[in-house]
Amino acid sequence: MPSSPSAPGAVSDAASASAGETAPRRASADAQYRRMTGAPVRGLILALCLPAVISNLVTTAYNLADTYFIGRLGTSQSGAIGIAYSIMTVFQAFGFFFGNGSGNSMSRELGKRNTERAARLLAVGFCGAVLGGCVLAVIGLVTLPRLVVVLGSTPTIAPYAIAYLTPILLAAPMVCGSFALNGLLRYQGLSLYGMIGLVTGALLNFLIAPFLIFVVRLGITGAGIATAICQTISFILLVTFAVRRGVVTLDVRNSRPDMLLVREIIGGGMPSLLRQGAGSLATTCVNLAANPFGDAVIAAMAIVMRVMLAINSIIVGLGQGFQPVCGYNYGAGLYRRVKDGYWFCVRLSTIMLMVIALLAAVLAPDIIALFRSDPQVVAVGTVALRIQCCTVPLNGFAMMSNMMQQTMGKTIIASFVAVCRLGLFLAPAVLILAHLFGVPGVQAAQSVSDIISFIVTVPLQARILRSLGKPRTTV
Repeated sequence: MPSSPSAPGAVSDAASASAGETAPRRASADAQYRRMTGAPVRGLILALCLPAVISNLVTTAYNLADTYFIGRLGTSQSGAIGIAYSIMTVFQAFGFFFGNGSGNSMSRELGKRNTERAARLLAVGFCGAVLGGCVLAVIGLVTLPRLVVVLGSTPTIAPYAIAYLTPILLAAPMVCGSFALNGLLRYQGLSLYGMIGLVTGALLNFLIAPFLIFVVRLGITGAGIATAICQTISFILLVTFAVRRGVVTLDVRNSRPDMLLVREIIGGGMPSLLRQGAGSLATTCVNLAANPFGDAVIAAMAIVMRVMLAINSIIVGLGQGFQPVCGYNYGAGLYRRVKDGYWFCVRLSTIMLMVIALLAAVLAPDIIALFRSDPQVVAVGTVALRIQCCTVPLNGFAMMSNMMQQTMGKTIIASFVAVCRLGLFLAPAVLILAHLFGVPGVQAAQSVSDIISFIVTVPLQARILRSLGKPRTTV
């Protein structure tokens, strides 16, 4: 159970100094605390989620831009995007592990008015993500020719996947660092700065990618170079914001961890790591299941996965607006505000997903054809997208529950729920259904996983909500 909130003046001068605070920054931290624990919950979540939703949509557009431009080059090149997605998901996994692992604890510490601890969590999360990216870059570059085959490349897709991924792997430290910093800013209630950093890189990608692909004639290699350049630009902007605009200052000298801090980060970040790792595993299983049916099926499923990512990114953004509110108020012992915010997000996300799913199902052939006009790709992708639209409204409850569990530090439950939808259920479902039913099994597997995950999440989340009981204090 979280400790009761400290008095406004509880942070000592020595602690503030060690956290790198100045008097204006302490005043800013106090104002942010009052806002996060006192402002009306619904308006606060909407204000925080809008930059997060925009960030996610533009980041998804970042991915869809590559899918669109590379789709003009050929079906095998489109398939290479599906292979690359597995590796990009691993980058996200490491970035989210350190960003959310540090950020969840950081928001609770800010709720307790412990800025010194919050500053240390910020520094360790950032440095861990960058170092993790360096490790991934080395491993990926050394094993890349074999790795793309393991991830499901056909002989015709593999050369394009290697060409696309090589420059992206070189930028892995910046990619992981950007994902982490976006979360670390968001958990301070500073979603706007995270949005600016990510959106700037994404918008530049719309300009640089087609220039390198078609004008300079670098083909799919140009798309990879463009992505690496734009991710680096986003990284630089996010570091600048974290140093100059954060509630607590990013200072790498605070990055020396202790065992308690390491346990906090692992506990808070494990659900994100497992969620993203499961996503990478599931994507690989989809590619492997689609492999016997040819490049067109791999390309179609790659497009559908990107489209569903775009749809879910809206709801993820809403949840990201809820997480700092949850963390601050859970840390401050204001449990009623936590529950009110949760149910508001569940209702709103479900309604939004129902509307979006209906539109996507009606426009499915046009959506798939936008990325690849190959008749076989359109036919396979249309059916897969429409099936998934039938169950995607269930994700509102599942995602919000998982984000709440993670932010509250419920590591075991959050980790289990995180892997259910994309790993524990989807991976075996797509392999089994593909074997039994062929291409229709590949197309339906995600919806089967969504239904089972929803059923499993309901009793687990009910237990979490009951554990909150009545708030100890009110604002």
